[in-house]
Amino acid sequence: MPQESLFQNLPVGTLGIIALESSREMGQKVNDYIVSWRKSRSAIQSSTLAFEGYSRDNYLIESSCPRFGSGEAKGIVKQSVRGDDIYILVDVCNYSLTYSVCGNLNHMSPDDHYQDLKRIISALGGKARRITVIMPFLYESRQHKRSSRESLDCALALQELTNMGVESIITFDAHDPRVQNAIPLKSFETVMPTYQFIKALLRNIPDLTIDSDHMMIVSPDEGAMSRAVYFANVLGLDMGMFYKRRDYTRIVDGKNPIVTHEFLGSDICGKDVVILDDMISSGDSIIDTTKELKKRNAGRIFVCSTFGLFTNGLEKFDRAYEEGLIYRIITTNLIYQPPQLLERPYYINADISKYIALLIDTLNHDGSISSLLSPTDRIQTIVAKYKENNGILL
Repeated sequence: MPQESLFQNLPVGTLGIIALESSREMGQKVNDYIVSWRKSRSAIQSSTLAFEGYSRDNYLIESSCPRFGSGEAKGIVKQSVRGDDIYILVDVCNYSLTYSVCGNLNHMSPDDHYQDLKRIISALGGKARRITVIMPFLYESRQHKRSSRESLDCALALQELTNMGVESIITFDAHDPRVQNAIPLKSFETVMPTYQFIKALLRNIPDLTIDSDHMMIVSPDEGAMSRAVYFANVLGLDMGMFYKRRDYTRIVDGKNPIVTHEFLGSDICGKDVVILDDMISSGDSIIDTTKELKKRNAGRIFVCSTFGLFTNGLEKFDRAYEEGLIYRIITTNLIYQPPQLLERPYYINADISKYIALLIDTLNHDGSISSLLSPTDRIQTIVAKYKENNGILL
């Protein structure tokens, strides 16, 4: 439960959460947390006029985006939002949803989800007091810079949302946070799920020895360095990095192929290794990294990634697990997780719903989220408990 001292401020407006169809499950979990917390708070707050509607059984606002036979759609918000503080949840990676176009079944792409987001914002009609978009996987975040004659999709999307009246955008582990320069006068937060990774790891693995003699953090490339540096520092571990030497004279599957992996770091022989990255897409890079680590006699290998896309399926990860290359994979529930992934013996789910609920609850009171964005103290506490209880985290 959040610290009650944070909630002395009056709410910005009556809280409303719109979970698009892509995020219904996450939205329900977030709603349940906030309902529970607010019911347990002081009756004095909930009885004053300023806190009218503060404690309720449901903060979810029903919405939909029905489609015409041609595939076109419209956004509908099914209750009044006048003066409300609105938080919109959207998962642009939820490919499980479908719609019909002239009798043909289509799976929803990130473009479709983004259009639905804009439809719902449009349906609010400027009546909400404040609109915050929570988009865990930032739309077009991998198209964040221009090479030659290319579009800058992510920057354009951010500008489009703020022009439509969005005051704040919250995302997780943005591929390149510098994209926020496209909207310098608006709030943009990129949240790192480091605490949730460590919590999931400690709860599921009882025999970790967390010191530099037995454990190491590895970045699969230079792009993931900042994540690995923080993770290693907060746990007091050594860090290593792979440098990918690419062939820039060729393009294969839209990217320059990797010629070789060069490892920069201390000896990893016999050590448990945690690989950190923002996303697992096809998985080729992660699998290559695990092979290189095993060549250097690494112990168990844990892969932590904010977004598990698994765009080419799970078969290669099944083989990697059977061959001993991967011991466990941890990703979050910020994006759609297919049922078959949750059934894999090597998979660990890091639940972020409580964290999102904390962010929403705090922001609705116009409180600072700095302590939530910097989890160092919480990580130190949970690691100390793990060590005191001999690998058992209650």
